[in-house]
Amino acid sequence: MTGFREIADRVYVMRYPVLDVNVTLVTSPGAALVVDTLSTAAQAGELADAIRGITRDPLIIVNTHHHFDHCFGNATLAGAGVPIWAHEDAVRELRERAGSLPQDLYERWLPSEPELAAGLAEVTVRVPDRLVGARATVDVAGRAVALHHLGRGHTGGDLVVHVPDAGVTLAGDLVEQGAPPSYGDDSYPLEWPDTVAAMLRLVPPDGIVVPGHGAPVDRAFVRAQHEQLGELERLIREGHADGAGVLDVAARSPFGAEASLTAVRRGYASVPGRWPGFRPCDMGAGPVAGAAPVR
Repeated sequence: MTGFREIADRVYVMRYPVLDVNVTLVTSPGAALVVDTLSTAAQAGELADAIRGITRDPLIIVNTHHHFDHCFGNATLAGAGVPIWAHEDAVRELRERAGSLPQDLYERWLPSEPELAAGLAEVTVRVPDRLVGARATVDVAGRAVALHHLGRGHTGGDLVVHVPDAGVTLAGDLVEQGAPPSYGDDSYPLEWPDTVAAMLRLVPPDGIVVPGHGAPVDRAFVRAQHEQLGELERLIREGHADGAGVLDVAARSPFGAEASLTAVRRGYASVPGRWPGFRPCDMGAGPVAGAAPVR
C-alpha cells in the first residue's frame, strides 16, 4: 500500500490505489486527526498500520461526506471513545441507510471490482457521533482545525476541512483531480459552483488543496475546475429554459457527456416546472453503457 507523504507541516496525505482516494493525517504532539477512512475493514486495517508508522497518539476522525469510500473504514479505525465528526446531513444518510448500504454496494461493484465488493458486503457501518452544522473547530492537541459546511455540491453534507497554520484545505469530493467531478443521484449541480467559490475564499494564494481523489492541487487548479462547474450550471439552466434534451446538454458539458448525464437530469429536476416541450424520453433511458458506478 502507498504510504503517507508530508505535504505541509505535519500534514500527511495517502493516495490509496483503489479508487485513488485520499486520506489525510494532521498531527500534533498528543493527538492526530484522520480525514476519511477508506472503504472496507481490510483497507482500514492497512490505513491503521500506516498511521502507526507516523504517530501512536489518540485519533480523532472526520468524514468529509457519507459515501462509502470515505467513511466505511470508521468501525475498524475508531476504537472505543474515538470521536467521529461529520455534517449532520451525512450522519442522517448513514443512519437511515446503514442496514441496506453494504448489500446495495456489493451488487453495484461486483461486476467491476469483485474484491472491493466482497469487502463492502461485510462492512459494519459506524455512524459519526459528532455532528457539524455550518462550522466547528476541532482541537488537535492545541492545533486548531476548522470544519466548514459551505453549501451543497457533491452531496448535501460535504465538509471542507481547513488547517490554517499549514495553508492546507481538504476539499473532499467537491474537487477532483485526474477525473471529472462525480455527479451522483445525491449531488446538487446547480449549487456546487457556489460552494466551491466559498471554499476558495479559505485557500491562500500559495495554499494546497487536497481533493477527494487524485493528487493535491493548487488554488489555480481549483479556480479552473470552479469555472467548469459554473459552465455546466449555465448550460443546464439555459438548456432547461430552451427546452433542450438532457443528452444534448450533456454533450456540451466541459466534463464530457458520460460524466454529465446525471448532473443535467438532477439540474433539470431541481428547476421549478417542466422545461418547454418536455418529453419523458428527453430524460434518457439510463447511464451511458460502460459507465463506472458513482463514487
